[in-house]
Formats: sequence, C-alpha cells, structure tokens
Amino acid sequence: MKSVLAFNISDIGLGTGKSLGNTYNNTSVLVSVILKNSLVIASIILLGLLIFCGLTFIMNAGSGDSKKAQQGQAAVTNALIGFAIVLLAYSIIQIIQVVTGVQILNSNL
Repeated sequence: MKSVLAFNISDIGLGTGKSLGNTYNNTSVLVSVILKNSLVIASIILLGLLIFCGLTFIMNAGSGDSKKAQQGQAAVTNALIGFAIVLLAYSIIQIIQVVTGVQILNSNL
C-alpha cells in the first residue's frame, strides 16, 4: 500500500519522460530564479509608482488641494517602504547564504 502523504519526488512524472526529482534536484536553482525575477519586477513597479504618484502629488499640490497632495505623498512613501521591505528580504537571503554556505542566488541555471 502506498502512502498518500509521503512519496518520493523522483516518482512524479512530467509527461516528457523525465521525472521531477531528476529535473529539479537542487531547489536553490528554482528559488534563485524566482528571487532574481521578483527583484526586477519590484524595481519596475517601484519606478512606475514613483513616477505616477510623484506626478499626482505635483499636480494636486499645484491645484491647492492639500488633501489629495497628502494622498500622493503617502503613496510615494508607501512605495518606498514596500521596496525597502523587498530589499530587506534580499539582504536576509544574502545573510542566509553566508551563514549556511548554500548558494541560493548564485546558481548555475
């Protein structure tokens, strides 16, 4: 009888003649690809938010509506805080690499 909760990853077929265990035997490769792409996406989103919210702040400050200007300023602040969190996560990954010796971000794909 096969166990439902525990299984060997090499037994999972991908339909291409290869098994999942033979294809991704090093999970750091997959994590590395995801992390590198997420940093690029976060940077692009930050740039877009800074441009859009900065223009909104400038236009509303010039019109004399202080409430909308404060909303634009808050949006810029939140975008920068969000990017700071992403950079903090990246630095934590770097610290984990140094402490454990496992190369998470520098894999050979």
